[in-house]
Amino acid sequence: MRPEDVREHLETRPFEPFRLFLSDGKTFDIRHPDLCIVSRSAVYIGIPDPKTPGVALRVAHCTLIHITRIEPLDGAKRRNTRRRA
Repeated sequence: MRPEDVREHLETRPFEPFRLFLSDGKTFDIRHPDLCIVSRSAVYIGIPDPKTPGVALRVAHCTLIHITRIEPLDGAKRRNTRRRA
């Protein structure tokens, strides 16, 4: 996955929550764009603290090469998320 592919989803207005699927079967839900940082080689995902909205309980590190696809959450309209080499 390219950094631009993830950024495209983060910059959609209005924001549409989405799910990242990793090569090891893990998934991460991105429900707010402020809890996700994209670098050249990885995505850092703030895992929300259920007791404190807007604050991350921990941070997950996902290498871009292991992100296999992106899908919208909550029945949102499906977008083109082809994986590019």
